[in-house]
Amino acid sequence: MKTNTKILITGASGFTGKNLKEYLGGKHTLFTPSHKDLDLFSEKDVDNFFKTHKIDVVIHTAVAGGSRREEAEKSALSKNLRMFFNILRNKKRFKKMIHFGSGAEYDKRFPIVQVKEGDFDKRVPADEYGYAKYLCSKYIELSEDVVCLRIFGLFGKYEDYRYRFISNAICRNIYGMPITIGQNVYFDYIYIKDFIRIVEYFIEHKPRYKVYNIGTGKSIDIKSIAKKINEIADKKSEVIIKNKGLNNEYTCDNSRLLSEIKGFKFADLDSNIQELYAWYTENKCHIDKEKI
Repeated sequence: MKTNTKILITGASGFTGKNLKEYLGGKHTLFTPSHKDLDLFSEKDVDNFFKTHKIDVVIHTAVAGGSRREEAEKSALSKNLRMFFNILRNKKRFKKMIHFGSGAEYDKRFPIVQVKEGDFDKRVPADEYGYAKYLCSKYIELSEDVVCLRIFGLFGKYEDYRYRFISNAICRNIYGMPITIGQNVYFDYIYIKDFIRIVEYFIEHKPRYKVYNIGTGKSIDIKSIAKKINEIADKKSEVIIKNKGLNNEYTCDNSRLLSEIKGFKFADLDSNIQELYAWYTENKCHIDKEKI
């Protein structure tokens, strides 16, 4: 893909979109409309946008029902599908679409352990959010110039610290509060900076496959992450685990991704957590203690 690519980032005010906007802004021409400026649920609004703006790449980060507080949202299915197809209806007006999928497509009712892309469609997700992402992937398998990056545990600055574990745990420690865990669980966590490097690759290259698992290929339980946060901090937080045992694992095999991006190296998790801890310390004034 040529330099100074014209890129539409949907959901640019959210966690992932905000980081993409910050990182790509000096390299490409970005279009980052708010919901007020571009209603992705409106067929007419989306059609008019593409008629009046020349776009090379769409990075579709906008989502309904993606967070823990929203994942049971009853309208997640219709909202996510409407946004997705309103954009794809205009495929002739742009060159490439990078769609953000989810590990939930493999069905979170069951443990998802080092899952491979070839395991897709062995089960159909029961929740609306997972089912919507599943249907988008089914369509992408039949589409040209659309790639799905199937995300597992993504973390970093600007995420919703009220609900996302690593940020929530850091904020609670900073305020001298206990770190609470509903139930221990193994995740595959990827740092936002590594993720953006991956997205940049797909902006600039034509992928060999339609779908890629996005993770480090390594698993870690959140109890161990709480321990790492305590090792960084001056003051240690009590770690409270409410329920015994382990919840369903949520990890992926990333061998397809690594075969695509030769020589890609992930940053060290300890260093990433330390960097995020420092960022929250510097931005403590923006943390609402009552909401963590």
